[in-house]
Amino acid sequence: MPSYKPVNALLRGLEVLRCVSRMGLATVRALHEETGVDKATIVRMLETLIHAGYVRRDKDEGGYRVAGLVLELSLGFDRLRVAADLAAPVLARFRAEIGWPSDFALRDGDAMIVAETSREPGPMFLNRRPGFRAPILPTSIGRAYLASCPAEERAEIVARLRARPEGGPSDAAIAALLRQVRRAGCAEMDEAYSQAEYAGLTSALAVPVMGGNGRAHGALNVMYLRNAMSADRARRELPPRLRAAASELAAAFRDGGLPAGGEG
Repeated sequence: MPSYKPVNALLRGLEVLRCVSRMGLATVRALHEETGVDKATIVRMLETLIHAGYVRRDKDEGGYRVAGLVLELSLGFDRLRVAADLAAPVLARFRAEIGWPSDFALRDGDAMIVAETSREPGPMFLNRRPGFRAPILPTSIGRAYLASCPAEERAEIVARLRARPEGGPSDAAIAALLRQVRRAGCAEMDEAYSQAEYAGLTSALAVPVMGGNGRAHGALNVMYLRNAMSADRARRELPPRLRAAASELAAAFRDGGLPAGGEG
C-alpha cells in the first residue's frame, strides 16, 4: 500500500485520459457523464493533457482523441502482452468448441485487466476489449481470482478497495462471497452488475488459471446469453469445460515462461 494519500487531482486526470482512450472520440459532455467530474475541470484536464502530448483535439469530429505519446505509457507492460500472445490460441479454440466468448484477465491493482478476449469476431459482441479494467467484486473473473489468491494478497486487494471513496466490503461479506465461490467450484457474475452493464441479458462464469507455484496467473471466464442458456444449465455444463481450458492456459503459460502471481 502507498505511504501517502493519493493525489486526487492526478487520479481524476488519469481517469479522464483512460476514458478518452476507451471512447476513441470523447466529448466534454460524455466525459462528464462517465466520470462525474464537472465540465470546467474536464476542460482544464484536457488542455493539460494536450499540452503534455497525450491528447489531441479533433476539430473535424468535434471531440478529443488520445495522441501517439500514450503508447509510451505501456512500454513496460510486457506481462500483459506476453499473456495475450499465449492466451489467444487457447481462447480461440475454446470459443470454437463451446460457441461462447471468453476473457482472460490479470490482476491490475484493485481491478482485473483483460489481457485477451474471444468476444470478436462473432455475433455476440459485448464491448470489452483487451485493456479493459473490470472491477473485482462484481465480476466473475475478479471473484475467481480473489478466491484463489493467498490471504496476504487478498488482504492487500481488500485494503485497496476500502481506500476508495466509496469504501469496500465488510469482512463478513467477503467471507460469504468466497465461501459461495469455493462451494460452487467457480465464480459467477453479480446479478446487479449484469443488470447495470448488460441489462440482465448476459452472465458469466469464471475459474482461476493456476500456476505451478500455487498462485494464480489470472482468471478465465465464459460469457453466455440468458435467453439461450439458463443459469442452471450454465452452472451444470460450463464449469468442467472452463476448468479444462484453464488447465490448457496454465500449460501454455508454463511453457512460455510466464510466472504466476503478482499484478499485471
